[in-house]
Amino acid sequence: MEQLWGSVADVWAGICGHTLWLSLLFSIAIVFFERRNPKSVWAWLLLLYFIPVLGFILYLFLGWNMHNRKMFRIKEVEEQLGQAIRRQTRQLKAASMENIDPAISDYRELIMYNLATSEAVLTDDNGVRIFVDGRSKFQALMEDIRRARHFIHIQYYIIRNDVLFGEIRKLLVQKAAEGVEVRVLFDAMGCRGVNHRYWKGLVHEGIRVAEFFPAFFGRLQLRMNYRNHRKIVVIDHQVAYVGGFNIGREYVDLEEKYGHWRDTHLRITGSAVGALGLRFAMDWNYASGENLLESPGVWNAAEHMLEGPYIPEEKGGHCDIQIISSGPDNTTRQIRDNYLQLIHKARESIYIQTPYFIPDEEILTALKIAVRSGVRVHIMIPCKPDHMFVYWATYSYVGELVMEGANCYTYDNGFLHSKGIIVDGRVFCYGTANMDIRSFSLNFEVNAVVYDAHKAKEMEGYFQQDLKHCTCITRDMYAARGVAVRLREQICRLLSPLL
Repeated sequence: MEQLWGSVADVWAGICGHTLWLSLLFSIAIVFFERRNPKSVWAWLLLLYFIPVLGFILYLFLGWNMHNRKMFRIKEVEEQLGQAIRRQTRQLKAASMENIDPAISDYRELIMYNLATSEAVLTDDNGVRIFVDGRSKFQALMEDIRRARHFIHIQYYIIRNDVLFGEIRKLLVQKAAEGVEVRVLFDAMGCRGVNHRYWKGLVHEGIRVAEFFPAFFGRLQLRMNYRNHRKIVVIDHQVAYVGGFNIGREYVDLEEKYGHWRDTHLRITGSAVGALGLRFAMDWNYASGENLLESPGVWNAAEHMLEGPYIPEEKGGHCDIQIISSGPDNTTRQIRDNYLQLIHKARESIYIQTPYFIPDEEILTALKIAVRSGVRVHIMIPCKPDHMFVYWATYSYVGELVMEGANCYTYDNGFLHSKGIIVDGRVFCYGTANMDIRSFSLNFEVNAVVYDAHKAKEMEGYFQQDLKHCTCITRDMYAARGVAVRLREQICRLLSPLL
């Protein structure tokens, strides 16, 4: 027995010894070869130094950097997209772009930035319907699915095999039988609880299915980061959805653990549908190898968006919209930079909703400057955590802004999952991205920037309604928290670049 234990000890010592050397190599790589945020660098170095074995394992699963923009490029669209961007950029610089409402001229620089970094063509003929309740959102979505004649493209981070997707699945199978092309794209990590036989069943019923970053050897997922967090639905070239709702029973208030699920989703008609269709096509091309832009029907809306004004069968409206996307395939953090520019542009008010508030230094500083400059800053977070470590880090950052004079609230009527920012009642940016480092740098995200005072005021109205179900975090309340709470906050905040 002693010999057995001795052998085990020798093996463990060997593993630890090699792991220490590997940790040292990874430390060198992090410092000298990977272009990371300094806070993230120090967080990884501390983890590798103090907990070498666990730190090494976590780095294997979470630490790899990925910047490969070519992964999501489709040659057929690059030239036309470039021409549209150059055309709009020239018009913006010449201050002669008729499509832009003079009321939003203050955001000209932001529009140009989105054109340059996210290839986000501005369209001005869009209608927007805002959903803040899962039941009404999915009811509208299923009605649009029933009306589909050509194609239905569905992309969600989470799709659960439960009663909600059961209803949607019946409709999709029916439409596939009618000759409608139906495609479903899901993220392997978000759908890790769904058996692969379920997806094969969908394929057998005529639905095309693709998996983003599939696991190895069944359920072994070596890429915990770099998840496709986007939620996009495009139906024909008439209507599109983007926002925070995934597909699962909790999103329609059928899960007691969370209670009421407060989220925000947008139903968009008009030329911006083409931008979301293009985003789906690029993700689908990477995950499945099928180039959707070779199909004239799918390419139709995107082509009209790039070439100029487009009048769809279902009339849009007068909202100016840019669809922006970001992810680890690009070194530019487009959605984060939009949040930052909007904060800097604010003159009267900033409304932020997010389930996870872990800003980088620039965002945090910008919000402090806004508060000190007399801008009314309002931040709403959940009252209950779904990820404990993230929640305590969130509370730490929110508390810092409370002490600066910001108005911060916890949403008490269930779980707040809404993600976005409203500035001065004139513009808002909502979609799939949380206001945290993970959404800024590690996940594939998509947001809609809506330049429309009427819709921005409507979004503000929903925020004001939510305040009836909130608790205001006061300075006295935050200052009175106990030693244990302070310790939890500081530990989680130290690790926040990794969360």
